[in-house]
Amino acid sequence: MKQALISVSNKTGLIDFAQQLIEKKYQIISTGGTYKHLVEASIPCKMIDEVTGFPEIFDGRVKTLHPKIHGGLLGIRDHEKHQIEAKQNNIEWIDMVVVNLYPFKETVNMKNKTDEDIIEQIDIGGPSMLRSAAKNHRYVTVVSDVNDYDQVIKNMDEDGNTSYDLRRELAAKVYQLTASYDAYIATYLTKENYPEKLTLTYEKKQELRYGENPHQSSCFYVSSQDIPYSISSAIQLHGKALSYNNIQDAEACLNMLKTFETHTVVAVKHMNPCGIGTDDHLHKAWEKAYNSDPTSIFGGIVALSGIVDIHLAKQLGNIFLEVILAPDFTDEALEHLRQKKNIRLMKIKTGILEHQKEYKSVSGGLLIQDEDQELFDMLSFPTKAKPLEKDIEEMIFAYRVVKFVKSNAIVLTKDFQTIGIGAGQMNRVGAAKIAIEQAKEKAKDAYLASDAFFPMPDTVELAIKAGVKAIIQPGGSIKDQESIDLCDAHGIPMVFTAMRHFKH
Repeated sequence: MKQALISVSNKTGLIDFAQQLIEKKYQIISTGGTYKHLVEASIPCKMIDEVTGFPEIFDGRVKTLHPKIHGGLLGIRDHEKHQIEAKQNNIEWIDMVVVNLYPFKETVNMKNKTDEDIIEQIDIGGPSMLRSAAKNHRYVTVVSDVNDYDQVIKNMDEDGNTSYDLRRELAAKVYQLTASYDAYIATYLTKENYPEKLTLTYEKKQELRYGENPHQSSCFYVSSQDIPYSISSAIQLHGKALSYNNIQDAEACLNMLKTFETHTVVAVKHMNPCGIGTDDHLHKAWEKAYNSDPTSIFGGIVALSGIVDIHLAKQLGNIFLEVILAPDFTDEALEHLRQKKNIRLMKIKTGILEHQKEYKSVSGGLLIQDEDQELFDMLSFPTKAKPLEKDIEEMIFAYRVVKFVKSNAIVLTKDFQTIGIGAGQMNRVGAAKIAIEQAKEKAKDAYLASDAFFPMPDTVELAIKAGVKAIIQPGGSIKDQESIDLCDAHGIPMVFTAMRHFKH
């Protein structure tokens, strides 16, 4: 008679699966809570200590770590020496292992769990059995996912036993699982900012139709962390599946949105803001964001800091948008926006923001850095003309925006609304020309922000010609004084932040 060892924390679908194994003449061996669950359902099985001759000890910490278990899993069935040793040691072959692991990552994410609670959820016996069975998949079927029960039974119905191809597929799944499981544990235990060895783990959320372009395949993986203001934790309420570019733009949108304290609306195109507006009222913030650049917002992605009501929904629905992200939508707003078949509506998770790392892949490697969360080190006022308090507030708004624009970056704002954005240029003068050209006559009495210092006074010259009211930039150039002198000659205040924000 074949034997199946079953020891699971997730008992979904177990009774039906076990019953079908019994019908296929399997004898079931089980442990603790799983044994009790099976017996209560009248599934015949025997306890693990009947096999090992050794009781479960240390509150179940030691129960399957025994030669009669791992010998039964690892022995090569058609190896004469292994056959002899198995008989000498009363080891019976185990043909199937059905194991899923203690919920470690789920426990980490629970509130009010102590370190002791979390450590206790580090599974030892489970991964050991899975790895042993997976190594010997030539003979042993290893089932680590409740979603594979039906596939295993169907395969057995067709072939009388599981096929080698299926056993190998399930074995690969085991090593993906145990590697991921160990990575979660290592991450939890590691205190170093940048450890000597880094193991990251992500789970597939969805396959994408294609990548940045139709000829590129693509997939979206997410971490186990439920991070506020992230596309990975957003819930889709309507629309077709997100694309690769949607996901990138949506993430950029949310990274901007989360840094503003008042009601804010952010519109993004190709990972650059094309319009940002803030106001005490969300409706007005939307109007500002839209009017920043009514042309570029077409086909863009919009994130709002508050609940979308029917009034906002009608305005949003008047133009073509790929994605709308908000903390929530009223029922009326959802009903109205769902009339547009292709628009994606995403409910975002808000909450307390914690320190995060940013990851960027390079060929054969990974770049990691702290997220750029700070805005400025200390404001200083090098020019003779000093800004008023309301000027400083507007300049900080402009500087907050330019932080998220691809370098070289120049941003013009007025009344807490972007009116000109120059992004991703090879020189700062080029970025300034684009921003000023976009702003046109609105550039008069606007505020200019630069993501890095001015190596020459030429950007300041352009700003003065356009009628800019005040300038904010990091400072730190060896030619700062030339820019200061030029501002002084025209009575324009300039503020230094002592913190640059390159964004590549």
